[in-house]
Amino acid sequence: MRKTFLHISWFLGLFPALLWGQQDPMFTNYQFNSLTFNPAYAGSNEHLTVNLVHRQQWLGFDGAPTTQSLLAHTPLKNERLGLGVSLVNDKIGPTGSFGLSGAYAYRLLVGKKKNMKLSLGLQASIANWHGDWLDIVVEQGSDPAFESNYNAWLPNFGAGAYLSSDRFYAGLSCPKLLENNIQRVRNGKEEFFGQSYRHWYGTAGAIFPIDGDQVVFRPSMLIKGTGLFSSFKTDSQKQHVGSPTAINLDASFFLRQTFWLGLTFRTAVQVGNSSNDSVDLWFAWYMRNGLRIGAAYDITLSKLQSVGQRSFELMAGYEFDIKVKQVASPRYF
Repeated sequence: MRKTFLHISWFLGLFPALLWGQQDPMFTNYQFNSLTFNPAYAGSNEHLTVNLVHRQQWLGFDGAPTTQSLLAHTPLKNERLGLGVSLVNDKIGPTGSFGLSGAYAYRLLVGKKKNMKLSLGLQASIANWHGDWLDIVVEQGSDPAFESNYNAWLPNFGAGAYLSSDRFYAGLSCPKLLENNIQRVRNGKEEFFGQSYRHWYGTAGAIFPIDGDQVVFRPSMLIKGTGLFSSFKTDSQKQHVGSPTAINLDASFFLRQTFWLGLTFRTAVQVGNSSNDSVDLWFAWYMRNGLRIGAAYDITLSKLQSVGQRSFELMAGYEFDIKVKQVASPRYF
């Protein structure tokens, strides 16, 4: 069904920000989806792990973003090695992408007591980006840029590092190092232009037992930025509207080795012009057979709350403990 001009005009006003701002999908439950942005996380759970997430953003707004991700990762018999694979489907308005990524991680013990693991990861990926321009109704006449749909294949590779112990973790990654052009040229004239830019991720977290392993407190954070070591700031020939660095601050409690209960605050960090995005509530429930289910509910704080006040995520996963055939204690990270 074709979108109405009222909704599409809003989207086209936002379109430059989508193309030249932060382009990777956003997840509230990023702790369970780390492989999508850091290949060094592969195998870190010490057993085969599978996770599925569906995210619906800005409920009630036509053309709002929806995202699905499916990932699996595991260590190999040589425990220094980890492998992972992830699928991500992302849709917003008349545009969308579907990507497949494979991750390889090499892990080694570090520290004086060899009680920390440093993992270095590489990633190769391929994504199909598509613009369903025929779904757009222009206000007057016709526009050659929207007379046919368009898709492009975008190969890429990335890298990351992940340091962890029983009590803390920290990671740094760039899952897509190449900057792909998304453009269509017809009869020597450029009809539209877009470009993917490098996204950098920084993560950190720690655990603080309050009542042994019955109550554990875990603060964590995720920082995502666009444009560092990128042509983002030097591409003067094209219009670009940047997005500020985003940060997720999370505080959660793990109760009786079964329930995670968490609260997240997401905000933009920009000198002189920061803005709050959302407050998020989430939970995860570990079952004894290894099944994990969870959900998140985001309360919008930005100006978008007038049209799309709420977002939610649904999550399901499974922990295959290949050593003892039963998950005795879920991982904190």
